[in-house]
Amino acid sequence: MSDDIEIDTDDLERRMEGAMHALKHEFGTLRTGRASASMVEPIMVDAYGSLVPINQVGTINVPEPRMVTVNVWDKGMINKVEKAIRDSGLGINPQTNGPIIMLPIPELNEERRRELTKVAAQYAEHARVAIRNVRRDGMDQIKKAKANGMSEDDVKFWEGEIEELTKKHIGVVDKALEGKQAEIMHV
Repeated sequence: MSDDIEIDTDDLERRMEGAMHALKHEFGTLRTGRASASMVEPIMVDAYGSLVPINQVGTINVPEPRMVTVNVWDKGMINKVEKAIRDSGLGINPQTNGPIIMLPIPELNEERRRELTKVAAQYAEHARVAIRNVRRDGMDQIKKAKANGMSEDDVKFWEGEIEELTKKHIGVVDKALEGKQAEIMHV
């Protein structure tokens, strides 16, 4: 009976990868002084009576390293898109040129860069916590399996597998954080 008890490490790994994916998305929204379409993606615009993502009211482009443009499809929406950008907390002042809203990305000062590295560290810590929660779920599965007759050797094997997965993913989070902090501090 104990031979057919297995721990689904593929599911655990998939969930840990999900935490990594969320971290990469959060890192993408951090402003680093370089233009990126992902920095405006979270902005919601009040369009036609409901809030919609900015990419559903216009085309987002990055024509140069320090400029993001939003080509608004409906001319009547330009003011609402501008307002959404101003209210987003990005600290960018939109400039309108016909249907195109230009977002010049200013240089970050030293203090703002340090704040952003702290925010990046918080995002990384959230990812580590999510990975540890998946680890805990895996260990709970092992405890249940042990109660159902899993052998001591199998318990040790699966615990080792889950620890290895956890260590690997936390290492990836740490490496991603290092890279993002270096990118933020790079002038």
